[in-house]
Amino acid sequence: MNANELTSLAAIILFGALVSGSPLLFATIGEIFAERSGVMNLGLEGMMLVGAMSGFAVWANTGGMALGLLAGAALGALFALLHAFITITLRADQVVSGLAITFLGTGLASILGQPYVGLRVPQPTSLELPLIGSAAAEQVALIVLGVIFAPLAGYYLNHTRPGLNLRSVGEYPAAADSLGVNVAATRYAYVLFGGALSGFGGAAMSLVTDPGWVDGKTSGLGWIAVALVIFASWDPMRGMWVSFFFGLLRRLPLDLQNPALPLISTANNPQIGRMMDMLPYFATIFILILGSRKAMRKRMGAPAALGNPYVRGERGL
Repeated sequence: MNANELTSLAAIILFGALVSGSPLLFATIGEIFAERSGVMNLGLEGMMLVGAMSGFAVWANTGGMALGLLAGAALGALFALLHAFITITLRADQVVSGLAITFLGTGLASILGQPYVGLRVPQPTSLELPLIGSAAAEQVALIVLGVIFAPLAGYYLNHTRPGLNLRSVGEYPAAADSLGVNVAATRYAYVLFGGALSGFGGAAMSLVTDPGWVDGKTSGLGWIAVALVIFASWDPMRGMWVSFFFGLLRRLPLDLQNPALPLISTANNPQIGRMMDMLPYFATIFILILGSRKAMRKRMGAPAALGNPYVRGERGL
């Protein structure tokens, strides 16, 4: 391969990483906001699945991609509302509730999505890009939206009064309450916001980044997003970079099927492809193991009240 071909291949791989990582970006930033308020949401996988299924179903019945994306966000927010009610109002265990939400979302998406398996998929609008060549305009728009959204989310979290209130609720809810911040309302708002972003990410996957619906469409992306929150130290900008990095890990086995790379091509070396397919999941397990230790989470910047229900008048968190 000459220099121009190598440059073009690198650009294609980079573009694939950005496309693959975009749904992760939205789910990760949504979970950052929820956890910054003090609520852990392990239901992301279920929310992304119902978002992917409902988004594709709405598109299949109406032909409106934007409407499908909104439907995915709405279903994600609805499931997040259930999680918020269980954990904030009823003060149930957040881990148990999140797992239940995942099981519920997975089951419903599997049952309700059966009629849409194997249906035609949205046809992208072709766009010519330098080095890359033909690309889907919808994918480019999704990447641009994510790249704009992440710094705005970081600015909101770190440089605005509502962001300060959010961080105070996640760190010291009793102190925030004493200053007039409604702890329960704040947590409800950001858990719903996080669920909407997860559902949007799922819908973006079935409509934009990997069009179509099959059972188990997200392939564990929700669990990866939970791990990336820890890896990103609860910071939206870091969340963007690690999402794109994991997008690169997920896309590499496909991109490296290029036979022009004889030494590392997964087409010529299938064992390399199998190993690379497992990389994102090995990394996710490693991050979750690190994040399971309270001392490690604190060192990495986890909100002090994360996972703890707040009862007005009680001492401590």
